Amino acid sequence: MKLTYAKAINQALRHEMKHNPKVFIMGEDVGIVGGTFGLTEGLQREFGPERVRDTPITEQQIVGMSVGAASLGMVPVSELMFNDFMGCAFDQLLNQAAKFRYMYGGNMKIPMTLRLPCGGGLQAAAQHSQCLEAFLTHIPGLKVVYPSTPQDAYGLLISAVRDENPVMYFEHLSLYFQEDEVELDGEPIPLGSADIKLHGDDVTVIATGLCVHKALEAAGILEKDGIHVEVVDPRTLYPLDKKTIYNSIKKTKKVVIVTEEVKRGAWSAEMAACIAEDIYESLEKRIVRIGELNTPIPYTVDLESYVIPQVQDIVRGIRSITDETRRTKKWPI
Repeated sequence: MKLTYAKAINQALRHEMKHNPKVFIMGEDVGIVGGTFGLTEGLQREFGPERVRDTPITEQQIVGMSVGAASLGMVPVSELMFNDFMGCAFDQLLNQAAKFRYMYGGNMKIPMTLRLPCGGGLQAAAQHSQCLEAFLTHIPGLKVVYPSTPQDAYGLLISAVRDENPVMYFEHLSLYFQEDEVELDGEPIPLGSADIKLHGDDVTVIATGLCVHKALEAAGILEKDGIHVEVVDPRTLYPLDKKTIYNSIKKTKKVVIVTEEVKRGAWSAEMAACIAEDIYESLEKRIVRIGELNTPIPYTVDLESYVIPQVQDIVRGIRSITDETRRTKKWPI
């Protein structure tokens, strides 16, 4: 059936709550209101306030209670209203959720999922528009998921909820209303499995979240000029499916990495480092990274659009490493 990205997440939550009575939801306004963005709509009516719990406005408590509940055998799926607020709960993420299983020799499981809405494009300004996935991919003990389509959002969330480790589940705000076909009875999508969204032979574009769709749009523009782009969506940033990504790069010999993070210290830099260390000899051109400018996100539409990577930035990045005969031509954007 056709579902929006937001509705696919809602259906995945409902599916897991029906199949496992230990699964419960927690966060600000997730119950009576149905979530700030409507993603938990109807779930409190269906499962009751014990399993869909409204919390005070305190991210430290939300994450701390999730860690505690998970350590005692429950399966919390908690929401921070924006990923920007993870700083309020960073000790619980860095030193508790990520470390308990290791510190107890594998005897303590932490089956918690933390949903983290992220990203710009909605004029929500500097404190509500960031993409901070690199913070969490840096921490051993955490898994990091970042779906770009309704089907991926559904299948990956089911896998995240069933995982025995803490999973950080990023959702780009601008994707919530994108609609596509979703198979609700299919198998969950395993964590650590990338997906090739578009096949091509000339250049590999590794993109995450909303940038997957921008990369596909850029590929459509370049297709008219005979440049065939392969778009690879990692889907999980850790564990990372290097095999699929590397096989694509070995085929095309060129790679562009596109994320909406501030470029300095981004996950894209880690991805570029892995490529340089592992398969540098496969590359014919330099690695290109496209990301957000190193500045807080502005409020006004024009400035925000300038700071965040756009389709034309991806087109330019790809053209900069296509063959030399193409580069001598002045390409219109």
